[in-house]
Amino acid sequence: MNISGILVISAIEHTAAVCEQLRSLPGIDIHYVDENTGRIVITQEAETISTEVDGLKRIRSLPHVVLAEMSSHYFEEDRELIDAIPPDLDNEALEKREVPAFLNEQYDEKSST
Repeated sequence: MNISGILVISAIEHTAAVCEQLRSLPGIDIHYVDENTGRIVITQEAETISTEVDGLKRIRSLPHVVLAEMSSHYFEEDRELIDAIPPDLDNEALEKREVPAFLNEQYDEKSST
């Protein structure tokens, strides 16, 4: 599960309409609305990072949305993301690598000059 905090700014005269459009989208919860500035704070829940990004794009394309930016992001184990990790960066592969000997040597300032 991916949860993102998103700041939406609407045209002030259309804030209520934008809120209604946001409520109709899946996984969206509205937490704060400032009618005087058009600022709307929402969270979006999505199954994968791809669906989360698609949801943000959908929000940005709504009529009268001036700006929509992700301000925070939380994700649980996402198979899509984990499967995309290159094999040489996988934690298990990294743990099996030996540390080069020179990284374990003591640094002596006198011998380096």
